Amino acid sequence: METPRRIVSLVPSLTELVCWLGGAGALAGRTRFCDSPAEIAGNVPAIGGTKDPGIARILALAPDLVLANREENRREDVEALSAAGVPVLVTDPCSVDEALRMIAELGDRLGLAGRAGQLIAETNAALAGLPPSPGTAVFVPVWKHPLMGLGAATYGHDLIVRSGGRNVFEDRQRYPPVSMAEVRERSPAIILLPDEPYRFGEIDAAEYSGIASTRLVDGRMLWWYGPRLPSAIRALSTIFMEARQL
Repeated sequence: METPRRIVSLVPSLTELVCWLGGAGALAGRTRFCDSPAEIAGNVPAIGGTKDPGIARILALAPDLVLANREENRREDVEALSAAGVPVLVTDPCSVDEALRMIAELGDRLGLAGRAGQLIAETNAALAGLPPSPGTAVFVPVWKHPLMGLGAATYGHDLIVRSGGRNVFEDRQRYPPVSMAEVRERSPAIILLPDEPYRFGEIDAAEYSGIASTRLVDGRMLWWYGPRLPSAIRALSTIFMEARQL
């Protein structure tokens, strides 16, 4: 299989990963939400959003690989690109281990296996360096209206568990609707309030403060698999240890 030379990424975290691996020069297109690293904004044209990419614009770029994600992108867009003869790599990591396998696969595909191996080794070292944890009870809301929480069978759930947390909605799948009463009943020790996909803020922290300790966090730490993995593991481990000491 030839190394792709014209990549269009429909996933912000994969755009960041491609650049970290050393493949920025092969990026021919990105979504308007692909803003990391910052320098790609002026160098790589935007082809629309993750849910509304311009198929004609993508095809005009003559890509030899499009990167997509099952959750972030629409099936009809992936099918339209595939029907036009464009190779599409659809990712769907639902755990840290699956994310690492995806990183290895992408590294091989781009001829950048060495850098991918470095990131995998750094992630495994971060996991191996964690202190023993009884599992800090954690609630993570992902949307406000309606209130939805982080459930099992997701990358974010596994990242929390591997970092020393226990998801209080581990018995629910994906992103279940929940109520404030249910959150209270499950007695989280800490509530993580990410700034994406919904931008939770200080007002939300105040609303949850009567239930548990709260922490505003960078949503990309929770949802972006790739070069943020090692630092995310260490940061979450520290947050959970501090919560146990309250």
